[in-house]
Amino acid sequence: MGAVLAYIGQVYAVEKRARKSGVCGEDLRLLRAAAARPVVNELHEYMLCIQSELLPKSDAGQAAAYILKNWPALTRYLEDGDLGIDNNRTERSLRGIAVGRNNWTFLGSDRGGRTMAILRSFVTSCELNGIDSFTWFRDVLGRISACSIQKLEQLLPHRWAALLQG
Repeated sequence: MGAVLAYIGQVYAVEKRARKSGVCGEDLRLLRAAAARPVVNELHEYMLCIQSELLPKSDAGQAAAYILKNWPALTRYLEDGDLGIDNNRTERSLRGIAVGRNNWTFLGSDRGGRTMAILRSFVTSCELNGIDSFTWFRDVLGRISACSIQKLEQLLPHRWAALLQG
């Protein structure tokens, strides 16, 4: 299975190169087609070749079967430059929820749980937009009472930075 990891390493090297160069969208799709697709095709051929050599119930055999069964989903990112190669960013954002689960068992009430969920969504939105959540909360709490309901949307994290500059 070392060869599989080598193929995967080559594919991620293409993604790293794109990220460093700021390549995205259609340009990323084209880069993937030129640089990653040939590697992915080689990986697929390799997986088909070794599958018959692996015991089906072994860890390696199960991994090969999983990869081949899910091949269209695993390679979908090659067709769309706006798709990520993996979902690591999403999984990292959920880690805090998994870690906090035991702490949140004692929120006190359904209302407390709902409030925590709302606050957590604001914190995550700030993180995704590169904003310090404490600074955002402090500023928004100071502005919200004077803000009309029609302009309330401007205080959301993804619009807040532009509001400060304007």
